[in-house]
Amino acid sequence: MYLIFSNSMYLHSILSPFTERVPGESLSRRKRIVIYYFVWLVTVIAIYTLLYSYTMSRLEGVDQSVFQSLEFIIQTMTTAGYGQDAGIWSHPLTFLLVSFMQVSGIGIAFFTLRLIVIPLFTSAEVNLDDRLTPKEDHVIICEYRRDATVLLDELEELGVEYVLLSSSEKKAKQLSDDGYPVIHGSPQSVEAFERAGLDSARAVITDAVGANVNTILTVRSIRTDVKIIALTDDDMEEILFQTGADSALSPHAVLGRRLAEKALSVFSPDLTETLNLGGDLEVMEVSVHHVSRLAGTRIRDSNVREKSGANIIDAWVEGELEFPPDPETIIRPSTVLLIVGERDDLQALNEFSRPVRTLRSHNRIVVAGQGGIGQAAATLVAERGVETTTVDVEATEEADVITNADLRDNLSDAEVGAAGAMIVGPPDDSAGLLTTVLARSLNPNIEILARVSDITATTKALSAGAGYALSVPWVSARMITR
Repeated sequence: MYLIFSNSMYLHSILSPFTERVPGESLSRRKRIVIYYFVWLVTVIAIYTLLYSYTMSRLEGVDQSVFQSLEFIIQTMTTAGYGQDAGIWSHPLTFLLVSFMQVSGIGIAFFTLRLIVIPLFTSAEVNLDDRLTPKEDHVIICEYRRDATVLLDELEELGVEYVLLSSSEKKAKQLSDDGYPVIHGSPQSVEAFERAGLDSARAVITDAVGANVNTILTVRSIRTDVKIIALTDDDMEEILFQTGADSALSPHAVLGRRLAEKALSVFSPDLTETLNLGGDLEVMEVSVHHVSRLAGTRIRDSNVREKSGANIIDAWVEGELEFPPDPETIIRPSTVLLIVGERDDLQALNEFSRPVRTLRSHNRIVVAGQGGIGQAAATLVAERGVETTTVDVEATEEADVITNADLRDNLSDAEVGAAGAMIVGPPDDSAGLLTTVLARSLNPNIEILARVSDITATTKALSAGAGYALSVPWVSARMITR
């Protein structure tokens, strides 16, 4: 039976070419699950049929065709009856085998009912709580608004149990139909948290914007010892801490600083920030530049270990986490590798992975968009003493150049053609992609680092000319899981 239930990974590898999302023909998560389930079911029936046919031949001395055995298996698993075979059995192992098939058939029937039959009746009222399995040491996620599937998929990759709590019934229903543990309820309701199993949860993540404070106070009124992580795009960290949050994360500020650090250090020989794991081991993130020696190579052919002595332990490729990384994965521009090793190993890797060609220094950086991301990036660049030109659609104190209908002229006014790097941070992906293309046309050698709001736009930004791109959902999910 281990063989039967271990087939899922093998089936996934076979079916992946047919179930991967392709333009215009994407499959939802639920559809992929249904496809895997039916293939698995057919496999189980086939194994049962062959096993029963072999048992009848060797233990009972009855030679019968595979089709007769298949009919018996179908009768047994559907509890329709057992035909004339019931009077033939005499060997104890035969009785045990048939009994196991009967019990497993009932279990499969109930699983089919929950996975296939019930979701078909989408027009019927469905209590999402009934779809939840018992949770222990899980995470409750409230009102997550940054492409929830990115975070939920990563939590599943890491084996972390969770329940998403959403006040939008439509969103909750859609995610639940796609196979995610979601319930509908208000994060300001004690009853909703009780349904989500707060009494046995390890942490609560709240992304409820103006309702964050209310959510935190609600959680603290039920439990004082649970960890609370709050996400905010405003300068509300101190308020959230005072309210009772254990951690206050600002993805926009972190993303802006990350883009600024990338613009400042992509050609620097200095070792990037590392985290000590104890002893001589340290870990660091390496973002692959589009002209890096690593770009375009497979992980197995990257020679990271041979050249530096360090090891790749996980990889983010186009927003997808690979843990552990597949040796056949191609390292693409903007891939983020998590590397572990001693400090000398990491220094050697830092030198090895730098771009193979030398571009002129970033004597000036243009920052387009003065929202939370742009302001954070511009502030860090200014703190490092690098000349900065800021561009925005509104006339603010932070903006040096105001954009209007003719974006090309505005970028020319910002002297993009003479800049060493540009950070593209508009919240609208279409505007950001247009800015990237125009900047590349004005300066073929400029280093462009882009922010995108939709994780699917990461590849578009790289195609538009960005050398590095980060998405808000990816950064948010990465901050939470770390």
